[in-house]
Amino acid sequence: MTTSADAHTGSNGTIAGDGTVTDRLVAANERYAAEFTDPGMDARPVLRVAVVACMDARLDLHKALGLQLGDCHTIRNAGGVVTDDVIRSLTISQRALGTRSVVLIHHTGCGMETITEEFRHDLELEVGQRPAWAVEAFRDVDQDVRQSMQRVRTSPFLLHTDDVRGFVFDVKTGRLREIHPA
Repeated sequence: MTTSADAHTGSNGTIAGDGTVTDRLVAANERYAAEFTDPGMDARPVLRVAVVACMDARLDLHKALGLQLGDCHTIRNAGGVVTDDVIRSLTISQRALGTRSVVLIHHTGCGMETITEEFRHDLELEVGQRPAWAVEAFRDVDQDVRQSMQRVRTSPFLLHTDDVRGFVFDVKTGRLREIHPA
């Protein structure tokens, strides 16, 4: 399979002969916009679901879950962990835009399993300021999904916590494996 990853990038972020990666993205948007037609959709997701997942580039959530444009809210971060900012987004998604279900997706081979909270300390030494945020690294992906489910279910800000389910996406097979609460 050929992907954008096959493009050769220089140390300064340029793609051979085509400028920077951002230049390439802007050019692609120009082509997209030239044929764009407003789909006339509301900001409220048709399926009334919010999906929280890892930002890993190997996860094509819409394709993996059979979703179309407008079906869901998608919230992504490193590890797909439920942080204060994820709770913020879910709260807005539920209270202002009508979602009722939450799907949490971590995955096999996640980079968050290879780093530790020492990452923050290393950053502090490098830049002279400790980040205010936690790294949220983990060693056991199943347990981290359980923790994320618990964070959603116990948040006082969320109205709908009865349909919260967690999964691990296998990056080799494309299959979801459901994780049940402890």
